[in-house]
This record gives sequence, C-alpha cells and structure tokens, in this order.
Amino acid sequence: MIKIGMIIGDRYEVLEKIGTGGMSDVYKAKDHKLNRNVAIKVLKQEFSENANFVSKFRVEAQAAAGLMHPNIVNVYDVGEENGIYYIVMELVEGITLKQYIEKKARLSVKEAVSIAIQVSMGIEAAHKNHIIHRDIKPQNIIISKEGKVKVTDFGIAKAATSNTITSNVMGSVHYTSPEQARGGYSDEKSDIYSLGITMFEMLTGRVPFNGETTVAIAIKHIQEPLPSPREYVSEIPVSVEQIVFKCCQKSPDRRYQSMGNLIADLKQSLINPDEDFVKIVNPNEEASTRMITDKDMVQIKKQSDRRDSMEEELRLKKKKNVRPIYEEEDEDEEEEDEDIDDMEEEDEDEEEGEYDSKMERITTMLAIVAALLIGFIVLFLVGKTLGILPFNSKGEETQEESGKVEMPKVVGRQIEEVKAELLGLGLTPQITYKENSEYDEGLVLECNVGIGQMVDSSTEIILTVNSGTSGIEVPNIVGKSTAEAVANLEGKGFTVSKTESYDAQVAKGSVISQTPEGGTKAPSGSAVTIRISQGPEDNKIRVPNLVGVSEMDAMATLTEAGLKVGSVSEVNNDDASLTGLVCYQSYSVGSYVDSGTAIDLKVSLGPKTASYSYSGSIQAPTAAEDPEYRDGLSVTVTVDTADGIQLLNTNTTSFPISVNYTGIKSGTGTITFTYTVTTDAQTVTNPDTGEVTTTEGVSTQKTLMREIQFTPES
Repeated sequence: MIKIGMIIGDRYEVLEKIGTGGMSDVYKAKDHKLNRNVAIKVLKQEFSENANFVSKFRVEAQAAAGLMHPNIVNVYDVGEENGIYYIVMELVEGITLKQYIEKKARLSVKEAVSIAIQVSMGIEAAHKNHIIHRDIKPQNIIISKEGKVKVTDFGIAKAATSNTITSNVMGSVHYTSPEQARGGYSDEKSDIYSLGITMFEMLTGRVPFNGETTVAIAIKHIQEPLPSPREYVSEIPVSVEQIVFKCCQKSPDRRYQSMGNLIADLKQSLINPDEDFVKIVNPNEEASTRMITDKDMVQIKKQSDRRDSMEEELRLKKKKNVRPIYEEEDEDEEEEDEDIDDMEEEDEDEEEGEYDSKMERITTMLAIVAALLIGFIVLFLVGKTLGILPFNSKGEETQEESGKVEMPKVVGRQIEEVKAELLGLGLTPQITYKENSEYDEGLVLECNVGIGQMVDSSTEIILTVNSGTSGIEVPNIVGKSTAEAVANLEGKGFTVSKTESYDAQVAKGSVISQTPEGGTKAPSGSAVTIRISQGPEDNKIRVPNLVGVSEMDAMATLTEAGLKVGSVSEVNNDDASLTGLVCYQSYSVGSYVDSGTAIDLKVSLGPKTASYSYSGSIQAPTAAEDPEYRDGLSVTVTVDTADGIQLLNTNTTSFPISVNYTGIKSGTGTITFTYTVTTDAQTVTNPDTGEVTTTEGVSTQKTLMREIQFTPES
C-alpha cells in the first residue's frame, strides 16, 4: 500500500498521487540520492500478484530503461519492495495528447504533423533497440509545458499483451492494428498503424472507427476501409491524407516499412503539402511483373536458339531412325522376291521423303507461331511495366496513366457501402438527402456522375440519398454566425462538420453554404457540412503564438510559417513560469502580416527582484512593550530582514538611533532589543528584634522584538 511520505527503495519519497490508469497508479516523488523529482509508476495489486506478468514486466521495463531519447519519457529505475512493483521515470510536467486534442477540438495540419514527427522519432529510437510499443495512442503521448512531445509506457505494453491483458487495461481498442485485433503477431509496423490512427484523430478530432463494443470496433479495424480525414476536414492536404492512408493499410506489407520512411514523408509534407508524392506499394502486384533487362533478352534469345537446335536434332534423329525399320522389313521380305523388295524400297523412300517434308513444314510453322506468341507476350509485359501502352484490355486509356478511376454503380445501394467504396477509390462524395417513401432509408437515389465515367479525385461527386419518412428538416443556417449555426444544427440532432474558405462577400465567421441544404430532410444524427467564411483572401500569414516556448522553438515556428525573427532581448517578467521562455512578441497572436515580416521577441529573465529601503529612527522600548525598561540601560539593538540579512548590530544607552538602508531584498524585518533589568535592593527590619536585613536586587536579561515593514523602492 502506497502512502504519501513513505520512502521507496531507500531513496524515493512519495509526495503526491498525480494519475491512475488501468494497470498502475502514478506518484510524484523526490529522489533524495540525485536531488530531483521523478514519477513512480506502481503496479496495481491484481497485476503484482501475477508472477508470470511480473517477470515479463520486469524484463521489458529493464529493456525500456536502456532507451534515452528526447521524445521518450525515460525510465530511470525498476524495483520491488514488499510486494510493490514500481518503475521510476522522468517526471514530465504537461498534459496528454488526448487532453490536448479535447481542449482544441482538432489540431492544425502543421501542428499535427510536427507532433507526429516527434512521436515518430521517439518510436524510431525504440525500434532500433528492438523494442516495440504495441499501445501507441494519444493517452500515451505527453506534451510538456515547454512544448516537447514524449512517448511513455515503452515496454509495459509488451508485457501486458504477452499476458493477454484485457482491453480495458491495455487502453482503447480504437488504435489497435488489424493483426493485433486478430490476436496475431505484431511488430514495428503495428506501431506505425496505431500512429496513423492517432494522426487521424489529431487532424479530425475523432477516431475513424467506433462502435458499441470493443469487438465491434476491432472487426471494423480488420474489415472496413479507413474513411478519408478530408471527409471531415476538407483543407487537409493530399500528402497528409495519403500518409495517414499508408500508415493504416490493412496489410502490414503495404504500410511504411520503417519509422525513418514515415518521418521523411512527414517532413516532405511540410515543404510540399499539396504534392502527391506518397506511394503505396502492393507487394503482390510488384511480384507479378518485372521489367525485362537487356541481359534477360539475350538469355531468352539463347534459350530460343537452343530450343530450335534441339528440335532440329530431334527431327534428324527421327529421320535416321525411320529408315532402319523399313530396312528390317525389306530383309524379311527379301527371301520371297527381291524385285518386289526393290519396288517397295523405292515406294518407301518416296513416302519417307514426303513425311519428312510435311513434318519439317509443320514444325517450322509451329515454331513461328510460338515465337510470335512469346514475342507478343514479352512486348505486352514490358509495355505494361513501363507504362508505354496507350490502352488496356478494353482498348481504353489506362487509369494509372490518366490518374482517373472508373465510376462504379452507386444508385440503388446503401450510402455507407457506397461511401466506403468511393473513398477507397480516392473520391470524396458530397451527400444530400431527399425524402422518398418508396425506397429504403439510406438508399442512394441519384448521382451526378454516371456509371463507367472516368473521373479524377477533384471531381465533385454528389449523391442524393433517401432520408426516409422519419427524416428531420435541416434548418437553413446560411449567413448565420458559426456559433448560431452549430447551435441550431445540434439542437435538431445533427452533427456538424466545418470547413473554411475565403469569401469577399460573406463576413468572416459567417456560414457561406451548407450541405445538405436548408429545407431538405436528413436522418437524425447525420452530418451537415458548413463552409465558414474567412473573409476576403489577402495572402497574408497568420502570426502564431510564441509566448511560452523557447527561443529556438520560436525561431523554428516563425521560419516554418514564412516569417522572420527580428530583435531578441532579455527582460524581467513577473510570471515565474515563463523564465527562460518567450514572454513577448511584437505582433499579436492571430493577426495577419506579410510574408517575411520580422517578429521581435523578448525572453524572460524571471520576475524582477523587488527592493526596499528603511530610513528613520529606532525608538527605545515603550512602557507598553516592557514596563520594567528604564532609560539609560545598555541595550544591544539588531535589525534583521526576513530573508536573514542583518542590517544593524549595535550597543547603545540612548535613543533614538538614526538608520538609513537601501536595496533591501525583503519587505519585512525585525528589530531586537536585548538588555538587562536589575530590581532595587530591599531592606527589611524585624520588629521584635530590631534586626535589619538587606536583600540585593535581581538582574534579568530581557529580549524584546518589534516587527517592521520596509518601504518599497520605486
């Protein structure tokens, strides 16, 4: 049982509980040996009692302790004490990525990609050390107060999965890979899949697959195609969309094969966001066709020549073998009539000549046909591999060359099935609803693109779907403010998907258009997409928030945004939490400036140290303070500040004492008077005997303290 104040491992003092999870509780502690704060993760009792789990947990945690990387919550120590199994880790002050997403609803593309790069670098370091996380999700990613991104719980996940810990312990099934959902083998590419799902949530504010049970969600990971993040946020660049798609391929062989490859594409997407450079490789297709080299052609020729030579040799052997058969027959007949034999031999020679001639012609014809067929097949395969054939098997332009896909049949099918197929083809449908009592609810009634048409990804695919008779009328919110529009739609039971675009005619923050249109009917809970005006396009750059980040991070952010760093100076700032960080920027956050504008920065030196003065006179102790004090006593007077600085130490018999001190760092202090008071001698006469007795006075040392306030200096 962990209690606040107890010492673990003879060095870690438990200070407070800072978190809890399915497997463990987390405490803030003080490492007295190294004089630093740490986080201690303590296994819950049900896991501590499982010897098999504890054994694997210790091995994996010790392996994770060997990882040292800026984007990993580093493990310092692993131990056990009185049945308490614990891990000592780096203490990161901040929030989880899950909390950050919930706080911001969804992240900007640049912010999401930047976080993904840092997460990928941490995971890459682990993979190089043969450590697989197996539980990548926003809850296991921490963003520190300094803006650093760190992945936690390395090694713990593997110990848990090897002991078939249930999903409520392991975390959400929303991020698990298909192979993990099947209970099969998982490797580095499982982490890549989970990171892809995490990127989807950062970009859209939601997970791609949801359901009422964990089993239902797991089945969706295995069977259903990943929806396009651009279906929810249209401004997501095509390169980022394709990166997410490649990370989340069902087959591990079709995903990124290493974190290094993923990092390269993520960085490329920051430079060329709208370039379609992400390639998803199908290993089966790759194995089916190979480009024929010159060396291969020479080898094919040699084999063809050798085959022709063999055929000729066989033909000659057949010719030689035919004659002896007839000769044997001639010898058998020779006894009967030599004349007849001579005639038969002449006939047989003629027949043999005719047979050889026919066989030669047939063999030659077959060889020519075979050569033509082989040549045609070779040319077709080479042409298809090189992409130089202008048509496919139907004589049409190839989809690969034109970048277009064939529009499938959609009318008469259920919308969810159609959406999945269109998204899989790279097409993004727009959905409108129409009430029709003759057909089932959710059935596609119309499409603006016909079956078999060749279309590219930019083609507007508008599907009209039957809302059924229970549809709800969509309110008309065009021209309303965003807040009012969202309130109206959600009040009617719809979900809202927002997109933004420039429009000189519509005020910034107002709704330009909506899909489905106002006045039409749509099923309750369906999404209504609203396009929000950003005002007229002026090609200016929005100034990012730089306050609270380091100078280096601020420079990187400005450079990435197309801005420049102006002057950088150091100043005092009252907010102690900003010490060493940017506390001022010359352009306010969210304002728009021209590309290349220089932004001046100020870095905080911490709060300015206040100073005080003490000027005036110190008066003697008053009768109220000490009735026994008498003028003329020798008094030691000291003046001390609250922070332990002594301003005065003197002995005097007369008051007042003049003082004048400046530059005092504390606002309060104490005057201490130390002196000795002696009572008068007393004489007593005995009335019976007349004897006189004198009692000397008693000396008592006294200390008197007086609190004082210093005067603040301007």
